[in-house]
Amino acid sequence: MPREFVVVESKVRELLPEGIRLSSDALQGLDAVVRQAIQKAVERCKANNRKTIIKEDF
Repeated sequence: MPREFVVVESKVRELLPEGIRLSSDALQGLDAVVRQAIQKAVERCKANNRKTIIKEDF
């Protein structure tokens, strides 16, 4: 069973200009980038002895 995306496909599609399409593997790639960014933010948050992620963590 594939894991659930953390990005919302319909919201991503709303951001695309008219005439540009989104393939399923592009969505998978974007999901991987978002997951990686979240993990890095968690690491930075912990390194700064916080339990709350702030915008500077990204």
